[in-house]
Amino acid sequence: MVEFKKKAVVALSGGVDSSVVAKLLIEKGYEVVGLTGKMINSPAADIICQNAKVVAEKLGIEHHILDVTDEFQKQIVDYFEKSYAEGKTPNPCIMCNKFIKWGKLFDYATDVLGADIFATGHYADIRYIDGVYKLFPAKDEHKDQLYFLYQLGQKQLSKTIFPLFEYEKSAVRQMACDFDLPPKDSKESQDICFITKPLTTKKYLTEKFGVKKGDFIEVPTGRKLGEHEGSYLYTIGQRKGVGISAPYPLYVIDIDSDKNIVYLGKKEDNYKSKLAICDVNFSYPVLLTEFDAMVKIRYNMQAKKAKCKVVDDLVEMEFYEPVSSVTSGQAGVMYDLFDGHLIGGGIVL
Repeated sequence: MVEFKKKAVVALSGGVDSSVVAKLLIEKGYEVVGLTGKMINSPAADIICQNAKVVAEKLGIEHHILDVTDEFQKQIVDYFEKSYAEGKTPNPCIMCNKFIKWGKLFDYATDVLGADIFATGHYADIRYIDGVYKLFPAKDEHKDQLYFLYQLGQKQLSKTIFPLFEYEKSAVRQMACDFDLPPKDSKESQDICFITKPLTTKKYLTEKFGVKKGDFIEVPTGRKLGEHEGSYLYTIGQRKGVGISAPYPLYVIDIDSDKNIVYLGKKEDNYKSKLAICDVNFSYPVLLTEFDAMVKIRYNMQAKKAKCKVVDDLVEMEFYEPVSSVTSGQAGVMYDLFDGHLIGGGIVL
């Protein structure tokens, strides 16, 4: 009698994390298949696909490349550009997870390749508790990625595994060396994969929208402090790169994209207690309409306690202590007060 082997499709980027995931699953007895999404038509994207192919050959596994360039352009690149044009600060990684990794790739893995499970190199812990799947922080607190995964629901979580949740990043790098995997010496991937060096986000946006001179206005005096070359080049809370001298450090407090005005002020002008998020997704059914949660409004901040109230399609939040740099377009993500699991999130209005 032939023993049935579960099929695991790994989102293979050719980097350290996904390569180690594939190797770990092979060792656990899965039938492992590598799946790489080609996001854009560029030499950098071709290199990623080639690197993933090399890893698959090293591991002796089947490998597929799925062209998702049209969807990536529509859902990620166009969204990225539109957000900046509207004075918002986008988070392309979150949208990529929703529409590409757990959209096109997940569907292809399960529907076409017949995957029993879909695996990635994300650092998060999925647990099945009281009939629902919940996301918990990974062991490596410096690599915890719950913030980027709030768009996942029960369908995705029920067929997903994150084998790296129990490892420190240093241990994963060591495993890549021990397994002699091709990417063992590679550097961390960059935040915005479609903007590659020497291009920067600022240069990318300037090439896209051109120079559009506008005014820097001081908060709360209304005094003109100088001129900028496009409101889309700034984000709320930004201090570096403003280029205006003043008796005190200047921060971007607000952006009016319609009038092409960037409002500047002191650090204390940059704090708010209330905000609302739209396009809300709860990771599992949440019955309460009012609850306290720990909330992040950007990835690299310490979560702060807030009152959360579900009002129609929004969640209104009031922080117990004011938070800085409430930025339209970023994600507001809610975590359980007691055990830190992911509740859900949405886009800051």
